[in-house]
Amino acid sequence: MLTSGMPWPGDEGEQRWEQAWTAIKKVWASKWNERAYFSTRKVKLDHDYLCMAVLVQEVINADYAFVIHTTNPSSGDTSEIYAEVVKGLGETLVGAYPGRALSFVCKKNNLNSPQVLGYPSKPIGLFIRRSIIFRSDSNGEDLEGYAGAGLYDSVPMDKEEKVVVDYSSDPLINDGKFQQAILSSIAGAGNAIEELYGSPQDIEGVIRDGKVYVVQTRPQM
Repeated sequence: MLTSGMPWPGDEGEQRWEQAWTAIKKVWASKWNERAYFSTRKVKLDHDYLCMAVLVQEVINADYAFVIHTTNPSSGDTSEIYAEVVKGLGETLVGAYPGRALSFVCKKNNLNSPQVLGYPSKPIGLFIRRSIIFRSDSNGEDLEGYAGAGLYDSVPMDKEEKVVVDYSSDPLINDGKFQQAILSSIAGAGNAIEELYGSPQDIEGVIRDGKVYVVQTRPQM
């Protein structure tokens, strides 16, 4: 991490490095969480075939987080992007948090005209200081007959703060111009990434101060 030039959140004392190492071990240990272990048993997959790497990334304290499917998963329409957006970090979107995200679709030939399908009802947003996150990266999605997405843990070095959010006062809901700009920028990022890779993509990212940051992309299944 030092030789890569990654910005370090805070001092580099022994306690902080121990905190980082503990987080890395928690990611590796998630190979053995109950859901992951029994899901391999269910499909008769030898658990030893599953390999786990740890990605190290700087955490951006997001204003919003999003997930994009560059082919609409509900209709199979390849000309239409589908995306979901929440306030704060994306764990409330991809994890087991109650409530709905804001959802929208956007035609690839008209990226400036997103259409909102549903409004958000998630009561909690997650926020964090400048930090580092250790993300699980398993071969589970590459093993035949086994859907490994979402089974393994990603662990931030610092604890997230849970905040009760009020979407009714958020500009994403009550400012049409702001909403159009944010949703169009998300759709535009999805379209650009799909064109780059030449196939439908499942993309995660965040918005901070109006700027799009892509956290990861993978082929859409």
